[in-house]
Amino acid sequence: MAGSQQGPRARYREQTRAEIKDIALRQVAEGGTAAVALTRIAKEVGLSGPALYRYFDSRDALLSDLIRDAYADLATAVTAAAGDLPSDAPARERVRALAAGCRGWAVAQPHRYLLIQGTPVPGYSAPPDTLESARAVLAPFLGAFHGARPGPAVRPVVAQTTAWVRADPEVAGWVARSTGGADGEPATSAGMDEEAAGVALAGAVLAWSHLHGAVGLEVSGQFDGMGHDGGTLLTAQVESLADAFGLD
Repeated sequence: MAGSQQGPRARYREQTRAEIKDIALRQVAEGGTAAVALTRIAKEVGLSGPALYRYFDSRDALLSDLIRDAYADLATAVTAAAGDLPSDAPARERVRALAAGCRGWAVAQPHRYLLIQGTPVPGYSAPPDTLESARAVLAPFLGAFHGARPGPAVRPVVAQTTAWVRADPEVAGWVARSTGGADGEPATSAGMDEEAAGVALAGAVLAWSHLHGAVGLEVSGQFDGMGHDGGTLLTAQVESLADAFGLD
């Protein structure tokens, strides 16, 4: 009997949480993260203020869930963008596809992109697990830059990311797993030397900075009236980055 009663309760709880998040996302779209108001959400859902806290115990807990969802959807979009490419597709083509997937997702729902990549929310501190969500977006770029041949322009960045890999076994393990190494092993024990890991990490970090710069400006309306398309600008940046890393 208890099990049969728990099923509907659990479904109702998840449906209510989903409704709360949908309303919060609408508030973000209308007025940014500052517009998220639990009292207004409670009223729209038909709950009292205290009752709402049974689903999310704070505004920060609600924002954290929205951020996790956004990162998960973005990671799916980025991975899917390169999913139709053959396994032996050139690295340059893979980076193009990954960048296009990121931009496509962001342009389609700019409020969610700005939630995770825009201006930090005053007083909000993201929980540690959102780092893993962010890494899931960058992981395909690590694979694309694995085996790259960086030129002089990006060598200083490679030197710093190589030092990062050397000093942080957790980061080294993440790079190794994302480039086909053994799960849970640092780069060196997964058959990957530190510099190779540093090259892949430098490529991913620079790709992220290029993407955030171009896409962030586009979705926030900074390119309006300037006479160029955001996709054209991003393509030019991706090609420049691919040249700097010697991608085929």
